Amino acid sequence: MSGVSTWNPDNVRDVAESVGIASLADNVVEELARDVDFRLAQVLEEAMKFMRHGKRTMLSTHDISHALKVLNVEPLYGYESTRPLRFGEASLGPGQPLYYVEDEEVDFEKLINAPLPKVPREITFTAHWLAVEGVQPSIPQNPTTNTADLLPKGSNANPHLAAANGLDNVNVKPLVKHVLSKESQELFAKLSSALTDETNIEWQTAALAAIRTEPGIHQLTTYLLSFIAEKVTHNMKNLFILRQMMQATEALLDNSAIYLDPYMAYMVPPILTCCTGRHLGPATQQAPSTASSETLNGSNMNGSASSHDHLELRRISAGLLSRICQKSSASNQGLKARIARTCLKQWMDPDKPPGTHYGALWALMSITLLEGVRMLIIPNLKHYNDDVLTKHLSDDNNKHDVDKVIEVLFNALEKAAASSPLPATNGISNLEPLRERLVAKIGDSLADRIVSQGKKNIAEYLLQVNINI
Repeated sequence: MSGVSTWNPDNVRDVAESVGIASLADNVVEELARDVDFRLAQVLEEAMKFMRHGKRTMLSTHDISHALKVLNVEPLYGYESTRPLRFGEASLGPGQPLYYVEDEEVDFEKLINAPLPKVPREITFTAHWLAVEGVQPSIPQNPTTNTADLLPKGSNANPHLAAANGLDNVNVKPLVKHVLSKESQELFAKLSSALTDETNIEWQTAALAAIRTEPGIHQLTTYLLSFIAEKVTHNMKNLFILRQMMQATEALLDNSAIYLDPYMAYMVPPILTCCTGRHLGPATQQAPSTASSETLNGSNMNGSASSHDHLELRRISAGLLSRICQKSSASNQGLKARIARTCLKQWMDPDKPPGTHYGALWALMSITLLEGVRMLIIPNLKHYNDDVLTKHLSDDNNKHDVDKVIEVLFNALEKAAASSPLPATNGISNLEPLRERLVAKIGDSLADRIVSQGKKNIAEYLLQVNINI
């Protein structure tokens, strides 16, 4: 471009100084000012196109915003008005005009005495299932063959038009009275009360059986999921409620008549909370049950001593996470990776208690299986031993949970070693000579336990797999 710029070069210097550029050459200032002229002309040209297409003769701020979007420039914020703005001009000196938006003067007396506008009708929205897998549920929201009874009758056949004409005393009867039918509401009330009734085991069993087998539960799916999430959120100290909510989730997964793929992502948060929550159950835990950590039979599902062990709740939740990942692998491809990433982060967090590490480790192994042990757990053993495990070993209150974490870790390593194609080394009967190598690979605490317990297969596998990594 050539010629004199209409944009004041002093404005360019002011902007440059505001961003930390102390001095600019005169030729650079002139070039930047001419470039600003070109950009402004380009924006105005595009804005006038919008004005002409809108059959208008006055340029508006909306035209400028649309022009900036077309030119891939961040639009301006503010000055959005349905009325044309009036710009005033003030002078700061010779040749330095300052433009501003004139404020509208409002007469307070007229404003106070003006009648209030009518309150508009509140807009409400409801959602319902029009069809579930091609079958239309027989609920009031869906159209039926006989709709004559649903239509208003009388002199004012259309109450909405009558209200629009100013007849405020028209009795408008909605076509839909409830989101759920009366039978569904009663069923949901019975299920919710039975699941949280700690005294009546028969009701609990019947409620879980209904959720597991009844096809009509599909209308209550969203309500049950909201109920489960609410109970888990507000009953973190009640292991019975948490256990019942996990059993209800398992029953929903067992029901083959319910299409749960759209709800899988909403089922994960309460389960993940029961798996990796910081504190589950009362503040003072009872002595842990002596039941085996590997058995989950039906006899201890309700009322037994093991139901008070938060570690068992974490194992059940981890199993549910694994089922969700397997069931939704096709429809929610990124769900498994997100859950595994969250569990790995919880396991490696030194500020979390051993109970959280236990649930996160169990879930990580249930979801990723042996591949996760090789790719996620083994490479992080050294960091976990030095930064996480050593911190909790000195706390006597967490001794039981720490032992359980190490037990789960050793079980995973034994399974990985048994399935490994690496050849076993012969002639190793005493693990003491391998202690230093194990300490260098996985840390002193874990290495001492492997040597003291004589875990020969784990020691050989760890040394070989670390050498090959």
